[in-house]
Amino acid sequence: MENLTRVLKLQGRRHGDVTVRISWPHQEKSSWFCRWQIDWPDRKRSNVGGGVDAIQAMMHALEMVGTEIYCSDEHTAGELIWDDSWTGYGFPVAPNIRDRLVGDDKQIG
Repeated sequence: MENLTRVLKLQGRRHGDVTVRISWPHQEKSSWFCRWQIDWPDRKRSNVGGGVDAIQAMMHALEMVGTEIYCSDEHTAGELIWDDSWTGYGFPVAPNIRDRLVGDDKQIG
C-alpha cells in the first residue's frame, strides 16, 4: 500500500520541497504503529506513532509530524507554506504547542 504524502514548500532564503510521508498503520502483536518521515532539503526526520488501534496510531503520527513542522526553524522564520489557499500546514499538534499554530490551522486546532 502506498504512503500518504503531502508536499510543503520552502520560500525565502532557501527554496525546495518538504515532503511528508505517512505510512498506513500496521499491527504488531497487540499494538498498532504508523511510520512517518519528513524529507527536508537538508535533512530527514522520521519516527513512529503508536496506539491501541490503527486510528490512535495514525493520530499520534499526525501530531508528531505537526510538532516537527511547527517547531522547525523554517516555520519560525516564516519560510514554509503548504498551499496558497490555506495558511498553516493541515496537521494537528499536541495541546501544549497549540499556541504555535497559524492561520487556518489555528481556527480548527
